[in-house]
Amino acid sequence: MATPNNGESSSSQPDIPSHSQSDAEPQVESLIGETSDAPLWFYDVMREEEIDEDDEDDLDYEYDEEEEEEEYRYMDGGTLHVTIGGDDDEEHPEDEQDEEDDDASAERILDLLRTGARTGMLTRGQLVALMRNPQLTNVLFQEDADDDAAFLGWDRTFRRRTPKDPNRFPKVPSEEGTKLMRSGGFGANDYNTRTSQNLSQRMLEGEMAIGGRGERNRNRDLATQSLIPRTKPDKIIHFEDPVYSGQFSDDGNFFFACSQDFKVRMYDTSNPYNWRHYKTVSYPWGQWTLTDASLSPDNKWLAYTSIQSLVSIAPTDPVDTGEPYSLELDDGQRRGGNRRGGFGIWSIRFSGDGRELVAGTSANSVVVYDIESRTVLHNIEAHRDDVNAVCFADRLSPHILYSGSDDSTIKVWDRRCMDSTKEVGAFVGHVEGLTYIDSKGDGRYILSNGKDQSMKLWDIRMAYGTDRFHELTPTNTRMSGFDYRGGMYDEEDWDPHPKDNSVVTFRGHKVLRTLIRCHFSPPSSTNSRYVYSGSADGKVCIWNLDATMAGTVDVRAATMGTRRPDQHIRFNHLGDPDEWGTCVRDAAWHPNAPLLVASAWNGYNLARGTCTVHSFDDGMDDEGMAPMGESVNALLQSDPKFTDSTYEG
Repeated sequence: MATPNNGESSSSQPDIPSHSQSDAEPQVESLIGETSDAPLWFYDVMREEEIDEDDEDDLDYEYDEEEEEEEYRYMDGGTLHVTIGGDDDEEHPEDEQDEEDDDASAERILDLLRTGARTGMLTRGQLVALMRNPQLTNVLFQEDADDDAAFLGWDRTFRRRTPKDPNRFPKVPSEEGTKLMRSGGFGANDYNTRTSQNLSQRMLEGEMAIGGRGERNRNRDLATQSLIPRTKPDKIIHFEDPVYSGQFSDDGNFFFACSQDFKVRMYDTSNPYNWRHYKTVSYPWGQWTLTDASLSPDNKWLAYTSIQSLVSIAPTDPVDTGEPYSLELDDGQRRGGNRRGGFGIWSIRFSGDGRELVAGTSANSVVVYDIESRTVLHNIEAHRDDVNAVCFADRLSPHILYSGSDDSTIKVWDRRCMDSTKEVGAFVGHVEGLTYIDSKGDGRYILSNGKDQSMKLWDIRMAYGTDRFHELTPTNTRMSGFDYRGGMYDEEDWDPHPKDNSVVTFRGHKVLRTLIRCHFSPPSSTNSRYVYSGSADGKVCIWNLDATMAGTVDVRAATMGTRRPDQHIRFNHLGDPDEWGTCVRDAAWHPNAPLLVASAWNGYNLARGTCTVHSFDDGMDDEGMAPMGESVNALLQSDPKFTDSTYEG
């Protein structure tokens, strides 16, 4: 990678304006009503007009240079008063009519709650929205039940529509996916239908050189790709804050984890079963969380970002203790419909030669930055909504790159002709915004995760050309406006895109709460046999290329109760503070070993984080090795706050 040529030492830092972050917490106060024995509770909640409809994770963000740099304006709006229960001991016959009215009101509230039956629940977010709506009193006494649905934003006529075709979902197994599995580009296939060999038999025949060379190679590949990691954890690494991403280097020698405390922790994983923490770097100007990180091709530099236009670049060498470099990706120009200055970075990637960075931003733009000259080469308004993910098509080439957006499309860009600000190709098929894209690294296949609860495989040869894509503009986005951060996705809202040009669609995971990531399995340790994704239900889902489920790693079950309860509450999360929750945001398969690491929001109320190590080895503990399920802190040290996993599977 080219070293930033700024004429300064590595310890220099830019003059960054300080950001005052609101430390205010919701105030809950119990009072005695003046005319009743019922307790009156005061909850500070956000006013509806203060809720910004942007896209990252569980809170909203929109950069504004003119407003105070509060992290997010937490619950500092109106005060909601709720009277709970309470009946006087004295009898009041004259209040019987009032009691009947109260019963009618209670019944109406129940009717409102029943409107959530199609999704199986009324979420706490919907309930809070219901309670803080200024029209609540009017709704409770409306005569027309259709007005109730209108108040909640649910169209009653929509609920009465003709049921959709239950066969509209993609077929499993996928015919196109089956062809790919048989093509040889995604692992080996067992064509010996007369007998089914287990793993030990394949390994024995390989050692004894039984069969021809082709059969021996196939047996070796079949044995390798059958080593799918299991739920039982080797190790649970606990963090004090949610973990947003974690990946191995290409050679597998180290692993990095990004957490909400604006720190990236690096671990020596040259022995994948015996980790060693060796370095932690910080992003001191962060807003809300670290959003992404990327390693340079030579593994010497790590670029990491927050919801700011600054990129930090730190050396991975543990001996180099200098401060990280800072690169400003906002060149001050305003393009297209972006009327406000500044942006946050959702995604960052090094180019194949390590000389450039490409970023996806909250300003709907793709930014290409030259590291050596410290200049913005391109800053184009690439999409109609936030660009949540970017990646290069080929790890060895800096020319072709992809961008995925909340406008539900993937676009293909050629670095050599980006001055035209036009994409050279595009993919449509998701019906909600994209959360992540990943390249297989062969210049051909792309994987994407979407808020429509589907993951899709794409072939660059099937991309729409620029002219054809713009002809499809009226129909290339058919989103329902689903807010994935707090709601549950209603499968009745899903329809196949009429112009879908994806190859295979994968379903079965939960893309909720945050920008959940997906990946191809590595070629060395799995023969690129699988694709996998995190999930908001606390699992890592692993699919074959034909869209059948190859396995799952249940992180929630593996980690349940391994941290003592505390008072740390994630205020933006609407779950029960006493309930253990897990949302797997990212997962990383070791390139050379049958081992997978799941990075998650994990713990009571999703307020903490973990990186859990899962391997194929489901046997008994080995002598001289740490016990299976060991819980440690972020520095890999024992801590009395944590207990080992008792999961047996």
